[in-house]
Amino acid sequence: MRSAVVGQWYRDLAMGVRFTFTGGREGWVRAVLTAFGVGLGVALLLLTAAVPNMLSARDAREEARQDRGIGYLENNTESKPTDRSLLIADTDTEYRYQEIRGRLLEPEGADAPLPPGVAKFPAPGEMVVSPALSELLRSDAGKLLRERLPYKTVGTVGQAGLIGSGDLTYYAGGKGLAERLDGSVVARIDRFGSSTDQPEEEVDPILLLLIVVVFAVLLMPVAVFIATAVRFGGERRDRRLAALRLVGSDSRMTRRIAAGEALAGSVLGLLFGTGFFLIGREVAGSVEVFGVSVFPSDLNPSPGLALLVALAVPAAAVLVTLFALRGVVIEPLGVVRTAKPARRRLWWRLLLPLGGLALLYPMLGQGSENGEFNEYLVTSGVVLLLFGITALLPWAVEAFVARLGSGAVSWQLAVRRLQLSSGSAARMVNGIAVAVAGAIALQMLFAGVEGRFTASTGKDTSRARLELALPQDGSVTAIGEKLRRAKGVATTAALSTSQVAATAKDPEQWLGVTVGDCAALRELARIPSCRDGDVFVVSDPVDPAETNLATAGRTVYFGPSYSGEEPPGAEIAWKLPAGMRKASERADSLLPGASGLMVTPGALPAKTASDFTSTVYVRPDPAVPDALDEVRNAAVAIDPLIRTWEWETTQQAEQFTDIRTGLLVGATAVLVLIGASLLVTQLEQLRERRKLLSALVAFGTRRRTLGLSVLWQTAIPITLGLVLALAVGLTLGAVLLKMTNVRVGVDWASVLSMAGIGAGVVVLVTALSMPPLLRMMRPEGLRTE
Repeated sequence: MRSAVVGQWYRDLAMGVRFTFTGGREGWVRAVLTAFGVGLGVALLLLTAAVPNMLSARDAREEARQDRGIGYLENNTESKPTDRSLLIADTDTEYRYQEIRGRLLEPEGADAPLPPGVAKFPAPGEMVVSPALSELLRSDAGKLLRERLPYKTVGTVGQAGLIGSGDLTYYAGGKGLAERLDGSVVARIDRFGSSTDQPEEEVDPILLLLIVVVFAVLLMPVAVFIATAVRFGGERRDRRLAALRLVGSDSRMTRRIAAGEALAGSVLGLLFGTGFFLIGREVAGSVEVFGVSVFPSDLNPSPGLALLVALAVPAAAVLVTLFALRGVVIEPLGVVRTAKPARRRLWWRLLLPLGGLALLYPMLGQGSENGEFNEYLVTSGVVLLLFGITALLPWAVEAFVARLGSGAVSWQLAVRRLQLSSGSAARMVNGIAVAVAGAIALQMLFAGVEGRFTASTGKDTSRARLELALPQDGSVTAIGEKLRRAKGVATTAALSTSQVAATAKDPEQWLGVTVGDCAALRELARIPSCRDGDVFVVSDPVDPAETNLATAGRTVYFGPSYSGEEPPGAEIAWKLPAGMRKASERADSLLPGASGLMVTPGALPAKTASDFTSTVYVRPDPAVPDALDEVRNAAVAIDPLIRTWEWETTQQAEQFTDIRTGLLVGATAVLVLIGASLLVTQLEQLRERRKLLSALVAFGTRRRTLGLSVLWQTAIPITLGLVLALAVGLTLGAVLLKMTNVRVGVDWASVLSMAGIGAGVVVLVTALSMPPLLRMMRPEGLRTE
């Protein structure tokens, strides 16, 4: 019995497949439209399935090129050169807010390790660059950057040494780096790579929640569009099914044949989707979205996930078709839709969002301190809530248009069409409504938890924007003066820091020393009057006894810079001058927490310059274009090893920033899918009504009237869909915020902008469908076969 049922299903599905490909031009057009719509969704699903492999490949290359990992020699500053050692200097920089990774290389032996992706060491004055950096340097936009990298390009960094196709990286030949060896900027290594035994960093439960919700929200519109695409050509399909009933098939067999047609379209869609994915993968290698770039070879879907897509899409096509035909009575003389006499029921449609809320309810108030979130419940709850839109929207459209009255001819044509086929109108905007609802919920969630992962740096960017760390063997006074005269600089503050001890041998008590001219010291403390040779004492409010060493006539001792927990023995003696004055720290000090001695250069003993760590703080001139890059160029011209950082008022956790960037990249891909799928859906509906449109024009209906009617048919459902999306999105967002134990708040400007983007996509698609609409109104549309 069971084998007979399976055999019957197989024969009926196979017959539907044959009808798809032997139904003449109409059948092929319908199959291609279905395949195109399904293919777009499949391509995005395959892209999602490739994300794990892409991230794994990027991480592996990132670890392989690390030069402060397993090859970093212990006691680096005291290490000795070997046949396998390499001196490497960190020269990272930034150009117009793009990060550039740079290294100077100086091999010390014949077996010195080559960086991944580099065929041979560049000689001094030469460099090898990534393809993206090479392109930037050749372009007009790279003029300032060419001044900063005055090396001759002699080669290209291969894929093994790059994170993505848009990675900006260079390796240049270095010389005399051993004299600058400090273990931080310049290091000695014997291989590249990071340590593999480092403990894995725990991820905050809220970040895990963000990841789960992002994937659910981005994939739901894809599923909705695939379900919509397999129902293309529904009205003409119903007429064909009536013909099948006329030749003897029963209702169940007819539905199975219809499911076979959908199965054929979905399988063809898998082929289209694979092609779209392969094309998109190649295109992805030449584009960069929100600073993220990939290599085509990285986008390889996981075999298990790819197989799941290949099985799930055809199965979904069959199930959706059978579900759609549950309310259709197919008789030999025509099709009767039972949904029109019997209004759509609301109660079961409400069960979907209520079920989603029920699944999310147990996790309310958990936050990060009260345990991790159950990802299965979160995913199921979010999916049910968003899927509830697709169930509620057809009911909302039907209930609304049933109450619409008379109006202009274009209005009446649109309303009557919606009253006859409200389900088709709702299906067209289901995807955009789901996407908008998910975007609103995510926006609320990100805005609510952003403060948790954002910290204030305490830096005032109006007083300084760049911080330049100078080499220990450089003169801060001379370098600071050169930078002060550089193009794009408004003001500078050159400061050096060190420590003095009470005794020369085995010192136990230390006091901080900050050196700068009078203008620079005034950026740290409130100094009434100042001239070169003055010394000031700034007490630490937490530990006032720290400044007990600062007594006039007392001899203190400078020691060399150190990085360990215990400072080394002191070396250079300094007798503190008489006339030292007290000063108080500024609340907005450029160097918060600086206490001890504030000293002008004229008061220091000789031979102490190399014992200081020096920094220059720069405020760029806002009137100079590219002022920040002009300052960086000036710094590199002075010394390539000067490190530069741009100040920011706040700093976000890297994981939070990565998730937000991933969301923006995914949302861009989904937005493209939404637009393309809506356009295909609109064209498919117009194609089915081609004869009706031509007939209306032949009877004297103006083309402008028909165009407005199409606009109304789109505007009414999308308005209802956006209203429903707002309600569901706000509800889901509020629940997610309650789950993270964060106060519920709504940024209405952002929420309405999300709805505006959704409406804008629909308006654009409607505008693009106008030219085909005008062609379909021609008299040729009345021809038939």
